[in-house]
Amino acid sequence: MSAADPHALLDLAVRASHAAGALLVERFHGPASGVDHKSSQTDPVSDADRDAEALIAGLLGSERPGDAVLGEEGAGSAGESGLQWVVDPLDGTVNFLYGIPQWAVSIACRDAEGTIVAVVHDPLHGETFSAARGHGCSLDGRPLTIGPAPPLARALVGTGFSYVAAERQLQTALVSRVLPCARDIRRAGSAALDLAWVAAGRLDAFYEHGLAEWDHAAGDLLVLEAGGAVVPLPAAGGLRAGVLAGARALTDELGSLLRDSVGT
Repeated sequence: MSAADPHALLDLAVRASHAAGALLVERFHGPASGVDHKSSQTDPVSDADRDAEALIAGLLGSERPGDAVLGEEGAGSAGESGLQWVVDPLDGTVNFLYGIPQWAVSIACRDAEGTIVAVVHDPLHGETFSAARGHGCSLDGRPLTIGPAPPLARALVGTGFSYVAAERQLQTALVSRVLPCARDIRRAGSAALDLAWVAAGRLDAFYEHGLAEWDHAAGDLLVLEAGGAVVPLPAAGGLRAGVLAGARALTDELGSLLRDSVGT
């Protein structure tokens, strides 16, 4: 497999996401094991997260031993090929543990120029969102293209919140500024799926401060390859940096509101 072959890389990402998804479906609704906490007592990790990541890392290491790996649950290798896989084995762990069917496997591969391929796999609904740089975005083989941007007043906007109480308080103040200006707000609990849904037109935009790179590495490319924009949100007003995604005109309008609201 050539290091620069996006089709082969994408095939591997899809296969790895499906393998992890099958493992997670087997665990879903079962008794949780190995539950621990990370950034706060409301930020859980379980054996399901760890085992899914180990499965993905093992498959990537077997087929691409020279590539680096960055996993949310600690899987990592330095690599020597110039490629790095960014893995969130279970985006939406709280939903998973509560039996809420809104979680996904997120896998991206990037080089020095950015993300090459991306997959967000929703195994419970049998949906796989995928993209390769310069080759478009698709949902189970059906091309996705973001349509014309509605004005913010008619836009359905997704967002998410930190697990740290002080940050949540600031995010609450921010969303109180956005909600009166938009059609409505959705908070589904998986940033990877939120971004995939922007690419699919199920959300008009998504924003969140404080995301880790594995939360949005794959989703960003899905949006870009579907013809949308992904705009960095600077750290400000006590909020960590984040991302804003959607059709360009809408990200301009919503981005201006967000920056004004946090004082940047």
